Amino acid sequence: MGNCHTVGPNEALVVSGGCCGSDGKTYVVGGWSWAWWLITDIQRITLEIMTLQPKCEDVETAEGVAITVTGVAQVKVMVDNELLGYACEQFLGKSVIEIKSVILQTLEGHLRSILGTLTVEQIYQDRDRFAALVREVAAPDVGRMGIEILSFTIKDVYDKVEYLSSLGKSQTAAVQRDADIGVAEAERDAGIREADCKKEMMDVKFQADTKMADSKRGLEMQKAAFNQEVNTKKAEAQLAYELQAAKEQQKIRLEEIEIEVVQRKKQITIEEKEIDRTEKELIATVKRPAEAEAYKMQQLAEGQKMKKVLTAQAEAEKIRRIGEAEAAMAMGQLLLIVTTSKGSTLF
Repeated sequence: MGNCHTVGPNEALVVSGGCCGSDGKTYVVGGWSWAWWLITDIQRITLEIMTLQPKCEDVETAEGVAITVTGVAQVKVMVDNELLGYACEQFLGKSVIEIKSVILQTLEGHLRSILGTLTVEQIYQDRDRFAALVREVAAPDVGRMGIEILSFTIKDVYDKVEYLSSLGKSQTAAVQRDADIGVAEAERDAGIREADCKKEMMDVKFQADTKMADSKRGLEMQKAAFNQEVNTKKAEAQLAYELQAAKEQQKIRLEEIEIEVVQRKKQITIEEKEIDRTEKELIATVKRPAEAEAYKMQQLAEGQKMKKVLTAQAEAEKIRRIGEAEAAMAMGQLLLIVTTSKGSTLF
């Protein structure tokens, strides 16, 4: 039989042992693991952020001035399996207080060693650089313990011989001196700047006046060009109007000429029709009767001529028929005589 062990994201389970006698360890972060009775061993290690307050008292700096430095560090156990294994080797089974004590001693040792290499001015004037240096130097050692330094800051720096106070006063005097010099230089620079500003203002005014004059001149030139363009357009429009009017007048004249031509053609047609009518009337009243009379006389002459011809032909036909009849009669008589003669001979 066994039990199920669960753990949140702020802790890690270290599972060791097993049914096969394995010596390996399994790490579970924010999950669960099954543990067999009398076989599996379950231990926990915290993953929460731990706040440390390292303090080094009366540590001599590079100049031999004893100062006290306090700081604040945020550290935690890293969750990478290999690094978590390092942390388990160092701290498994220890309380949070014991873990913090080990890390605190390491940080204070590095802090103390670094203080001996720096001057008071370097420590006091650039605390961020000092804190970064402590973190950079201490990180590899605590990293081999599976610990990560999340942050490290210098909280306070002080001494018992008022060196920092004197340093502060000298710095204050220097600052005051620098301030006075700065005021004088600022006033001087202000005067120079004021003169420069006035000069710049005059330059700007001159440039503005020049631009204004240029703009005015440009505007006048634009107006002149515009007026010239307008007049040109008006002249072109007037010329176009006159040309169009001339074209329209010419078109009207052409149309009038066409109308006159059409009227003249109509008049000629009417006159031609009148001539035809007169000619037809003359033909009907003069030429046609004469022609009719001449045709009548011609027909009468031809009729008389035909009558004579037909009469002559009839007379000739009559004579021919009489001749043929007389010949036939003579032939009959001859045949009769011949016939009679043959009969007499026979008898």
